[in-house]
Amino acid sequence: MSAHDQLLVVIDPVARRNDGESVRIAKDVLCAGADAKICLPDSPEEFSRALARRGSRRPVVVGDDRALLRTVTLLHRERELADGALSLVPVGAPGSLEVAYALGVPRSTVAAARAVLDGVAHRLDLLVDDSDGVVLGDLRIPAVRVEATGPPTVWDTCRSLVRTLVRPAPAAQAAARVHRLRVEADGVLLSDVSAPVEGVSVRSLRGGAGLAAITIQPPSAPPVHADARTLTVSGPDFRYRADTVVSGPVRRRTWTVREGAWGLTLPKD
Repeated sequence: MSAHDQLLVVIDPVARRNDGESVRIAKDVLCAGADAKICLPDSPEEFSRALARRGSRRPVVVGDDRALLRTVTLLHRERELADGALSLVPVGAPGSLEVAYALGVPRSTVAAARAVLDGVAHRLDLLVDDSDGVVLGDLRIPAVRVEATGPPTVWDTCRSLVRTLVRPAPAAQAAARVHRLRVEADGVLLSDVSAPVEGVSVRSLRGGAGLAAITIQPPSAPPVHADARTLTVSGPDFRYRADTVVSGPVRRRTWTVREGAWGLTLPKD
């Protein structure tokens, strides 16, 4: 049996809790078609150790976008992304799999598991920042607001009541959405702190030869577009959302596109 037929299947605990039936189907298909070692980590530390001990086995992640991002981040920081290709069997709520679907991973559990066995590796660009963080899908600056999950606490209720009683005027609301950022793409200044912006969005171009598509949205003006290999944003403290993770505040961050930095197994065309 070749190394291609030897799999390390790492099943994310969130997938096990939320959709055990899809996890069972994925295991059945993978074990029927390959020598699959199944790992059931219960913590990020166990997840990391399982990947580190994979040997020559191909890593297969069963889970959502967060699980895929965690895997790519770990392998990037260990400088092992170039050693082979990852595979993903998507299990999770539709909203938690937007990155996977955008990358071309099949939506069906069975189809995705079969792609692991019969698909081909595609080399994809990776957006990497100067703190060794990675972006697989979209980068947004400033970060969109993330709503808390679960039942509201007493403190949440108090904050909601205050917002209701002391509602800001429309002009104040509009002003709060404007940010002062200096944006440079490949050393070319696209926007300075003197020009307010509502936000910046970035995405690596598929087949874009190491380029990212950058969009700057000024208030009440057409967006500014540019394709570049590097993006530097600076200014007052800002937060950013990379895929599912909100980071910051920071005052300066640089992202660089690394062409063909990682591989993902996808169905044959």
